Amino acid sequence: MQNPIEDTEWNDALRRHNIIPQKEKEKELTEEDIVNLLEQTVEAKQQGKGLNELTLDELNEREDDIDEEEERIFEEYRRQRLAEMKKAHTNARYGEVVEISKADYVSQVNNAGEGVWVVLHIYKDGIPICKLVNNFLINLARKFPQTKFLRSISSVCIPNYPDKNLPTVFVYFEGDLKKQWIGPFAFGGMNLKQNELEWMLAQAGAIQSDIEKPERAEIEDVMTSAIRQSRIDNEEDSDN
Repeated sequence: MQNPIEDTEWNDALRRHNIIPQKEKEKELTEEDIVNLLEQTVEAKQQGKGLNELTLDELNEREDDIDEEEERIFEEYRRQRLAEMKKAHTNARYGEVVEISKADYVSQVNNAGEGVWVVLHIYKDGIPICKLVNNFLINLARKFPQTKFLRSISSVCIPNYPDKNLPTVFVYFEGDLKKQWIGPFAFGGMNLKQNELEWMLAQAGAIQSDIEKPERAEIEDVMTSAIRQSRIDNEEDSDN
């Protein structure tokens, strides 16, 4: 939306219809202020029914009762409502983690559709980190309903798939594999946090998230540390 303090044809039209106040240098209106003022004006004209409560049919009917300049305002709102409805419809396509079998792979993954990202979790019951990843993916599926989240038991989806490779997460876009994480160490083990998994998926392009890279405590290499300590002890014994 344009800056309300600018001298533009759009702002002049809003001022003439008392939708926004006259230009005041000492007061700057935010986009939210303009929307609220416009809603209040239209609500008064609709006898208490707000513009956001009108259906598209009602907006079309209301077009007969407005003048030429007001028509531009209504048309702008109509386009906005259509865009919001389209976006809501798109975002509501998924929103959950769907269990699939090997027979579903082609239709659910390869033929997912144009512009569709798919996150597929290969897991097995009884493995704690698989359960952890499943729980996180359930939450992320709700948070990012525009992405298709799937899961499949390893023995069902990939016969003889070794347990050491679990959990495994594949990321596809329009049927093509874009990223994969295989085995517990790829996820940081049981120390994995949901925001870390969200960041990983965002980096792969599967979800639209502005989350920053979470800080993860360094995992100490126990074997290297033990060898280093052993060398120090041996050197001290030699000096003695």
